[in-house]
Amino acid sequence: MKKLMIYGATGYTGRMAAENASAAGTPLILAGRNAATLAALAARLGAEFRVFALDDAAEMDQSLADVGVLLNCAGPFAQTAEVLMRAGIRNGVHYLDVAAELDGYRLAEALDAEARTAGIMLLPGSGGSVAMLGCLAGHVVARAKHPSSIRLAMHVSGGLSRGSAISAMGSVTAETLARADGKLVARPAGSIRKLDFGKRAVDCFQVTLPDLITIWRSTQVPDIETFVHVTGDGFPQGDPSTLPDGPSEDERLAHRYQAVAEVTDSGGKVFRSVLDTVNGYTFTATAAAEAGRRVLAGEAQPGFQTPALLFGVGFAGTIADTTIVDW
Repeated sequence: MKKLMIYGATGYTGRMAAENASAAGTPLILAGRNAATLAALAARLGAEFRVFALDDAAEMDQSLADVGVLLNCAGPFAQTAEVLMRAGIRNGVHYLDVAAELDGYRLAEALDAEARTAGIMLLPGSGGSVAMLGCLAGHVVARAKHPSSIRLAMHVSGGLSRGSAISAMGSVTAETLARADGKLVARPAGSIRKLDFGKRAVDCFQVTLPDLITIWRSTQVPDIETFVHVTGDGFPQGDPSTLPDGPSEDERLAHRYQAVAEVTDSGGKVFRSVLDTVNGYTFTATAAAEAGRRVLAGEAQPGFQTPALLFGVGFAGTIADTTIVDW
């Protein structure tokens, strides 16, 4: 029987994803570089574990021999996505991750033909904001007859995990991009737009999110802009390596996740929907484990896919306490 392997299983998100996968009864292998922490988690979950570094291709290939799906939870993904995507293609293993870094999605685009030839799926963003925003955007696009533009914003509140903060630091300093007439184009840094998450319009800062790739791929709407509204300690200052592992369970319960999508049709009519769900980390771990289970059960298409394309725009609504309200 083929199994789901979670690489980076002892990290903050990886550990929660492993707990969700184990609770669902998914055949599971925990993997990473630290034998002691893997052994402790494996003993608690009753799972097997494997130790390998990403610079040893032979050991990696041997470790993937009975694996059907590889879920990468080891960030920063700039350091892990390519080697594990290529390992998946090489070994006939579907690749999933929880990345929010644009370059990983550009890489999936570049490897699309190679993955299709191998019959292997690349599904970056199987959980987290990409799954949420992709489903939300697809839901609103379906309400418009001739959608011409999409504006998306997510509300970030509460603290970031150490890994997310390290990844975010690189994203914040990157070029601000949007999609215009189907092409990625640069936008002035610091652009602000007021968007309403359901109570009142608030300032949202334009940022570069991987949804510029995934939502274009799933909807073909030519103009897409992505924003973020931050409250509390959403983006901490200072050295991110000094942050704690991640928010506590109480902190996650206190900070839910919201997102808004506005779609304008060719006649200028605006359609708006707001998504509300559990904390982003809780959603990410739950959705990634569920995606891994479903792909292992046979829900897969070769090449670069998105959660909304693969599972349908209703996927987010099946995860935890998630609702979408139309305006």
